[in-house]
Formats: sequence, structure tokens, C-alpha cells
Amino acid sequence: MKINVRQICFIMAAYTVVARLLLFPMELSNISGRDYLFSALAGFAVQTVVIWAVAYLCSRTQKTFFQLLEDTFGNIVARIIYGLFALFFMAGTLVPILEHKLYVHAIFYDTLPSLTVFLPFFFFAVFAASKGFKNIGRSADICFPLFALCFVFIMVMSFGEAKFAELLPVFKTPVTKIFGGTVAGAYRFVEPCWLLMFMGHFEYKKGDAAKITVSYAVAAALVLLFLAVLYGIYGSITPSRQFAVSKTALYFPAIDMLGRIDLLVLYVMEIVMLFWLVLNIQLAVQCISECTGYKDKFIISLAVNAVFIVLTVTLDHKFSAVQGFFASWFWIATLLFTVIFPLCAWALKKGAKR
Repeated sequence: MKINVRQICFIMAAYTVVARLLLFPMELSNISGRDYLFSALAGFAVQTVVIWAVAYLCSRTQKTFFQLLEDTFGNIVARIIYGLFALFFMAGTLVPILEHKLYVHAIFYDTLPSLTVFLPFFFFAVFAASKGFKNIGRSADICFPLFALCFVFIMVMSFGEAKFAELLPVFKTPVTKIFGGTVAGAYRFVEPCWLLMFMGHFEYKKGDAAKITVSYAVAAALVLLFLAVLYGIYGSITPSRQFAVSKTALYFPAIDMLGRIDLLVLYVMEIVMLFWLVLNIQLAVQCISECTGYKDKFIISLAVNAVFIVLTVTLDHKFSAVQGFFASWFWIATLLFTVIFPLCAWALKKGAKR
């Protein structure tokens, strides 16, 4: 097998959290105010159910998702669906890439043009995205301990400065705004699609569905903790706090004596963020390879990343418009690809192990 359950659990735990440490808190708090934890909780609750459903499906078949589609609908339909998933992965990666470009420029290299700083990322992306599931698993083994160490440091430096009374009173925000925040942030919830792509590429053992689901639930709890600490520090001005992970430790007392030691933690966390960014590109390359039957993944990766380079340059100063479009409309694609497709996979012909 190309990946194992331990590595999938690491991916669910680490990448789920780092995907929501930059602008996600600001986006939610702008809509849902202090009740933004409930907006995030609603999204995580739905996705946790879907994660469990897909993980449990893996106990019923050792086929890949492509094989399930092929055995049910035929090869042509399976290729078309995988082509659509490739487009979904690519579309869902656009905002994170543009967001990360702004983050790297603002936090690490603010004296240089943002494009000059960020474009070298695509050299790494071309190489990494051409690799298969074994590389994804090994990267997770490296990233998880780095993530765990960094997140603990950030929480230790931030927790004492938070006044959780800022989150009270709860449920004063209209329900429409709470769920409006859930819908607006839905485009960030792609984790069930990761598990669909991993299906059939790992050996399922008894209890693995619970392990994968718990890993995702723990990640959800860590995100909620981070959101609570952030609002506890900044209160009503949280909606103006860009790149939240870089702001939570600013008031740690030792910083006055030792300087910005939190930046060292952010540099290490950046490694995990880069592999999270590349994961969606890797899966898009895998889907295109299955869709077209073309096996040279380096060429596919080169083409996919060329598209992202063009988009990054073209949309260099249009992040707000792109993010606004995704917040308004991409929930439809998210609902289809991360909820409906994964749940409907139970209706496919599972059959014997292939």
C-alpha cells in the first residue's frame, strides 16, 4: 500500500488546522462576530460526519474511488468525474495560494515585492506535486511533529493573555449570520475529498475509521481553541486581525526581553503550511492522470502549476474580489464534492477486493 492510516491521521490532524490559521478567523468574525466559534463548529460537525462515512466505507472495500466509479458507471464516466475533482482541487487551492502569498510577504519579507518572494514556491510545488501517495504519507510523518510542537508553543505564548469573557454573551448574533459564516467559510472544508482520494491506497484495519474520524475531530477542537484564544485577546477588533497565527503571541511577556521569538515558531510552521498547500495540487495531478490516462505526472504538475503561476500574477492585487466570490458562491461546489459525492459513494458497487 502507498500510504498508511497513521499518516492519514497526521494529515487530518495537522493540515486541517494550518489551513485555518491565517484569514479564516477574520472572515468568520466579520460575519458572525463573537459567535464565530459556532459558525466554525457547524462546518466541522458536517464534515466530521462525512469523514466518518468515507472512512467506514473504506472498511467495506479495498477498491479505489476511481475503481468504484468505473465498476458502477464505466470507465468514461469515472474519468469525467475525476476530471471534475481535479478542477475542484485546483479551484479550492486558488484562495489559499493567494492568501499565503500575502502572508509570506507581510510577515517574513515585507521589504520585497510579494511576487518576487512567493513565485519560487512553484519550483517546490512542481517537484512535490509530481510525487505520489507514498510521498504524501512521508511528508505527513515529517510535518506532524513540527505542527504539534509549533501549535503548543503558540498556545503557551497566547493562552495567558486571553480573556475568554470577551466571548460572552453567546448566541447574541442572529442565527442567519452564524450560518452565514458557515456558508462563507465552506470553501475551506475539503478534507473529505482527501480521504476519497486515499481510498484503496491504504490497508484498512479494524478501528481505523474511528482513528481517522477522531483525528479530524481533534483538529476541529484545536481550531476552535485557537479561535477562542484569538477572540479572548482581541475582542471586538478580531475582524481586523489579518493572519491570525502571527498575532496571537504578540503580547507574550518574554517577547519584550527576547524579541520576536514567535517568528521562529512561524518559520517552522511555514514548512507544514507549504506541504498542506501542495497536497491539493498533488491530488489534482493524481486526478488528471487518472482522467487522461497520462502517466507522466511531472508534465501534468508542470502544466497545473503553470496555470497557478498565471493566476497568481494576474490576480496579484485582486485577492479581496477573489475571496469574496469564493465566500459567496463556492459553497455550492463544496457541498457537491465534499458532502454529496462522498456520501453517494456508498451507493457504488463495492464488490470484492481488487
